Amino acid sequence: MPPIKTFGERIADALVEDGLLTPVQIQELLEQQKKDGTRLLKLILEKSYVKEMDMVVSMGRVLNTPPVNLARVGIPRDVADLVPREIAENHKVLPVSRLGDRLFLAMADPLNVLALDDVKRITKLEVTPLIASEKAIVDKLNNLETAKSSMEEIISDAAKQAEAEQDADNLEISKEVAEEVNLDQLAASGAEAPIIKLANLILVQAIKDRASDIHIEPFEKLVRLRYRIDGALADVTPPPKNLQVALASRLKIMSNLDIAERRLPQDGRMRVRVGGRDIDLRVSFLPTVHGEKCVMRILDKGNLSASMDKLGIDADTFVRFKAAVDAPHGLILVTGPTGSGKTTTLYSALNELNNPEFNIITVEDPVEFQIPGINQVPTKKEIGLTFANALRSILRQDPDIIMIGEIRDEETAEIAVEAALKNPSSFG
Repeated sequence: MPPIKTFGERIADALVEDGLLTPVQIQELLEQQKKDGTRLLKLILEKSYVKEMDMVVSMGRVLNTPPVNLARVGIPRDVADLVPREIAENHKVLPVSRLGDRLFLAMADPLNVLALDDVKRITKLEVTPLIASEKAIVDKLNNLETAKSSMEEIISDAAKQAEAEQDADNLEISKEVAEEVNLDQLAASGAEAPIIKLANLILVQAIKDRASDIHIEPFEKLVRLRYRIDGALADVTPPPKNLQVALASRLKIMSNLDIAERRLPQDGRMRVRVGGRDIDLRVSFLPTVHGEKCVMRILDKGNLSASMDKLGIDADTFVRFKAAVDAPHGLILVTGPTGSGKTTTLYSALNELNNPEFNIITVEDPVEFQIPGINQVPTKKEIGLTFANALRSILRQDPDIIMIGEIRDEETAEIAVEAALKNPSSFG
C-alpha cells in the first residue's frame, strides 16, 4: 500500500499536472524539506518556481474550492467589517462579498473547520469558502486598514471644518435660494486642504485597487462612493453629505470645468501622477435631483497590453483574431459592455500594427490614450466634427488602417463598410 501523501505533496502533484513544476524540481524540494523542515509549499514560493496565484488555482482544484485574486477584488467596507480584525488575522481569513444570508470568505486554509465555525458564529451567516494565499490575505487586510484610517481621518477633519464654518442662517438661505451660486465660496471650499486630501485619496485608492471607474453619487441623506473593479461596482467608505458640493467643486477645478454650472452636464479631463506614473482621467458630471453625480473613467496606459498575446484570450480565439488583424483588408468589430476590455483590445491591436510602413488614423470620442506614431482625431460635435464627417476626411488621407471609436449611426456604418471593402483595414 503506497504511503498517504501530505497536503503539500498533493498540491505539488497538481502543479506538475498543470505544467508549472517538473518532477526534478519536486525531488529537489523534498530533499531540502528533509534537511531544514520547511513546508513544501513555502519552499516552492521562496524559490519562485510558481507564481502565487497559479499555486492558489492548483490548490483550489485539489480542494474543490474556487480561487480568488484578492489583489483585483474590491471589498465593500461593510463586508470587511463583518469579521473582527483579530479573528481575520488569527485564522488568515477575509470576507470578500455577501449575497443575502451567504458570506463568501477567502481562506488560506479552506479545511480549517475552527475558522469556519468562528466566522459562522460571529456573522450568523452561511459561509462559502474561497481559497487565497496567506500573503494575499494579510496584504489585503493591511490595505483595507490603511485605507480606512486614511479616509476616516480625512473625512473627520473635513467634516469638523465644514461644521465649524456653517450656521443655521446660512443653511436656511441655501434652502430658499437653491440656484444662487457664490463663485468665490465654491472656489475657496474646493481649495481647502481637507477637501484636497479627500479628493486625492479617492483617486489614489481607486488607482491602487485597479479600478476602471469612480462613481460619486449624491442621494437625499448620503453620498455614495463606488469603484468599478473587474467590471463590478463595489462600495467603499463614502464622504459625508455636507462635503458633497465642496468635493464636486474640487474635482471640477482639477478638470478645468465651470464650478458655477450645476444644472447642465459637463465633461472634462484631468491628469494625476501616482507612483511615478501619469494617469489620465475622463470626468463626467450629471445633475440629479440631489446634486451632481460624478463619474471618472481611469485611463491608465500601464493597463494596456503591449502586444495581443498578453490579452488573456483563449488559444483558438487568439489565432482567429490574430489572423483577422494581420489580414490586408477587412473590418473587425469589437463590442461588449462597459469594462469588458474593448479599449484594451483595440489599442493592443494598434500597438501590434504600429510601424512606419502603415498610415494609421483613429477617430475617437474622446482620445483615451495617445500612441506615438498614430494619428488620432478627437470628435467635436459642437463644430460638426462627427464620426461620419471625420471618417470622410480620413479616407482622403491615404490611410492604411483606420480605427473608429464608435459606430452608432447608419451613416458611419455605411462609410466604414465601404472603406473596408475598398482599401484599408478598419477597426471599430
